[in-house]
Amino acid sequence: MRDGNSTIPDGPADASNAEPGSGIVGEPGAVHVIVGTDATRIVLSGEVDADLGAELQEATAEAEQVGLPIEVDAHHVTFMDSSGVAFLARLSIRSKHRVRLLRVPPTVRFLLEVTRIGELLDVVEGDESQFQPVGDGQG
Repeated sequence: MRDGNSTIPDGPADASNAEPGSGIVGEPGAVHVIVGTDATRIVLSGEVDADLGAELQEATAEAEQVGLPIEVDAHHVTFMDSSGVAFLARLSIRSKHRVRLLRVPPTVRFLLEVTRIGELLDVVEGDESQFQPVGDGQG
C-alpha cells in the first residue's frame, strides 16, 4: 500500500495514478454559486466533505437570500460524505421551491438512496435546467 509520500517510477503518487483503496487524497472540493434570471445554480465538484463546511453554509445562505429555485449540479463530484448530504437536506428544507439535483454521479446517487434524502429533491438525469444566465448576450 502506498501513502501520499510514496513515489512510483514516474514521480510522486497522486490521485490520477492511484489504485482504489490506496489512501491517496483525491481532488479537493469546490462550491460555486451562480445566480441566473430564473434559478440559482450551485455547482459542486471534487470531494464534498467536512473541509467544505463553511463554503456549503455560505452557498446555502446566498441561495436562500436570492429566493429563486435552486439547482445543484453534482456532475463533477468524486466523493461525498455526511457534510454533503446535510447540505442537500438543508437546502431542501430552507428553499421555498423544490431543489433540483442535476447530473448525479453513482457515488452521490447511492447516498441519496441510503439516506433517503433523494425523496426531498427532484433528481434530474441530465441537465434539464431552468437556469438562464444573467446577461446571456441575447437581446
